[in-house]
Amino acid sequence: MPGRPGPADRESPRLPHLTSTDIAGRIEDLYGAPLADLEAHAQDQPPGMLSALLGMHEGLALAERSIDVHRDHLARLLHPERQIGPHEVSHLLDGARRLAEAVAVRDVHAKSAAAVLQSLARVPAPTHAPPACSPPVPAPPVAAPSPAHSR
Repeated sequence: MPGRPGPADRESPRLPHLTSTDIAGRIEDLYGAPLADLEAHAQDQPPGMLSALLGMHEGLALAERSIDVHRDHLARLLHPERQIGPHEVSHLLDGARRLAEAVAVRDVHAKSAAAVLQSLARVPAPTHAPPACSPPVPAPPVAAPSPAHSR
């Protein structure tokens, strides 16, 4: 019903809306290094959790920039001194659609990254060295097969 909040209007209490700046800060906290250093490190490593988180962050930042571009474009089209004719209506609708798509992409990236980050915790560095393992016991020698006697 118009004007009434529905289930889609409620934000998840466990996963607040985060920006790319928030996600970057959480990644830095988790890995204990600046984002630029983590990006350089991830390039030299096989794909893993760090590269996945950095990809989510990049997608989120791109969606946020896209929102800004489409919002600014719509603001120019809707300028109070500008006439809106039949030709401009199609541009307005296209701009609104693109803005809605960018917001949806941003929301997916933000929720996915927040959920993954929420499930991870930084492991403290060990305070002491782990006990040294004793060297492996050598296997007993195998007896060589004896040659068969011929008759």
